[in-house]
Amino acid sequence: MLESLQNLLQLTQTEIVITFAVVFIAGIVRGFSGFALSALVMAGLALIIPPSGLFAICLILEACAGLLMIKGGFQNADMRIAWGLALGGMLGTPIGLYVTASVPADISRMLALLLILGLAVLQLFKKSPAFLATTPGLCISGLVTGFATGIASVGGMVVALYVLAQNAPAARMRATLVVYLFLNLFAWTGWLLLGGFMDQLAITRALALAPVALVGIFLGTLLFRPSLETFYKRFCLVLLMGLAAQGLIRLVPNFW
Repeated sequence: MLESLQNLLQLTQTEIVITFAVVFIAGIVRGFSGFALSALVMAGLALIIPPSGLFAICLILEACAGLLMIKGGFQNADMRIAWGLALGGMLGTPIGLYVTASVPADISRMLALLLILGLAVLQLFKKSPAFLATTPGLCISGLVTGFATGIASVGGMVVALYVLAQNAPAARMRATLVVYLFLNLFAWTGWLLLGGFMDQLAITRALALAPVALVGIFLGTLLFRPSLETFYKRFCLVLLMGLAAQGLIRLVPNFW
C-alpha cells in the first residue's frame, strides 16, 4: 500500500509524511483564517517538490477549500471589496509579469515581502494608513495585488492586508477573503493552463492530498467560533509577518 503510494506520488516515505503533515496544518490555518493555504504549502514543501510542481497542487487544494468554505460567504462578505480586488488583480498581474522580465526575481520578491512585513507591523500596532479604507485605496490595492502576484506570487498576502485594514467584524473579513480567493481561482486556472503547469503528476499529487486538506479545513472552520473571533485579526497579522519573514530568510543566501 505505502509502496504503491510512493510510486504514485513519486515521493519517498519520509517526504510523504512531511507533505501530508504540511497540507493538514495549512488546511487548519485556511479553515480558521480564510487564507494562507497556498503560502504555507509553498513554504513547507518547496524543498520537496519544485515550485513549478506546486502551483497546480495549490490551485486544486484552493478549489477544494473554496467549495467547502464558500457556503454563506457571498452573504457575509463585503462583495464590493472582493470584486474590486479580484478585478484589479486581473489587470495588475500582466504588469507584474512584464516587470519580472526586466527585474531580478529575488529583488522583486524581497521588496514585496518587505512591504508586506512593514504594513503588517503597522496594522498590528494600529497604525494602518486610512487611505486603504477609501474607494481609490481599493482600486490601487487591487492593482498592487495583481502586480505583487506577477512579480513575486504574494498577491494573496497583499489582499489579506487590505481586508484586515478595514477593521470590520472578523466574520466579515474572513468571508471577504474566502470569496476573493474563490473568484481568483478562475484567473489563476487560466494562467496555469497557459503556462503548462497542469501536468499529470501534479494533478495526481493534488487529488491524493485533497482529503487531507479538507479534513484540516473542516477542523479550522470549527475553531472559528465567537469566543476566538477577538483574536482573529492579530492571528492573521502575525501569520502574515511570519510568512513574510520566512520568505526573506530564504532569500538572504541568494544575495551572498
